[in-house]
Amino acid sequence: MRLAAIRHGNRRRAAIVDGESVFLLPPHAGTVEEIVAQGVEGLAGLARLVDQAERVPLDPGQLDAPLRRFPRDILCSGWNYWEHFEESRGRRAGQDPTERPRHPTFFTKGPHVVVGPHDGIALDLRLSTQWDYEAEVAVVIGRRGRSIPAERAWTHVFGLCIANDVSQRDLQRAHGGQWLKGKSIDATMPLGPWITTVDEIGDPAALVIECELNGEPMQSASTAQMAFSIAQLIAELSYGMTLEAGDLLLTGTPSGVGNARTPPVFLADGDTLRTRVSRLGELVNRVRTTDLTAYVAAGAAAGAAAA
Repeated sequence: MRLAAIRHGNRRRAAIVDGESVFLLPPHAGTVEEIVAQGVEGLAGLARLVDQAERVPLDPGQLDAPLRRFPRDILCSGWNYWEHFEESRGRRAGQDPTERPRHPTFFTKGPHVVVGPHDGIALDLRLSTQWDYEAEVAVVIGRRGRSIPAERAWTHVFGLCIANDVSQRDLQRAHGGQWLKGKSIDATMPLGPWITTVDEIGDPAALVIECELNGEPMQSASTAQMAFSIAQLIAELSYGMTLEAGDLLLTGTPSGVGNARTPPVFLADGDTLRTRVSRLGELVNRVRTTDLTAYVAAGAAAGAAAA
């Protein structure tokens, strides 16, 4: 199943994507966030609602981010592809580990970063001059759990989607090397285009991640290259820490980021960023100059929508 959020008739509706059309679920089905909060156990009941759904053509421009509210900040894993770790080594002298981490590296980012799969990415060069792209697979947790063994990790997954963890490299350095501030600027992280449930994913270690900037390939890798698998990430993160249905976990970006290139490549106004993952779809987002100092977080989605 591919569960999406659709802007339809001045409302945000939950929908199931079926080829070139969508089934608009009845309002009593709830929002995508409410459906995910019911967990993986609620998927069977959701399928039965298709009989009550209106079928309409799929308009990519109407797709919203599938999730906009979360139980906490967005959870993230850094340096989860060794080639990316090696390309970044020494780029932030004195702040990076000198050897490959023996355990996953975790951090969080604020929830107001989210924009839809075809929305604009807000750019404010007064906040940062080093805006970088990071294509990633995102995991949607679908069952509450604590200290989850790796062999049972996938029973806690609702599905997967795509994110681009647009980061501000100079803000990362300016705040002591921690990543929260340099990855939490409002309206900068495309998410979507929908949530693909586990039964449609196949081998999660055989997904191809690609990122293009203005049509030029910048990143290309397989999830088989992850330093720590999705199951390992869930097991390690949940060790002593409860994960909730609806939590979002970004699983790291492969090599090819702009900051590691010579010379560096950073995002600019008018750039088009295309992020795709096999079996999960693609995001197409335009970078647009936005006055973020005057930005109201509650109106982030509308303010960042692409023209």
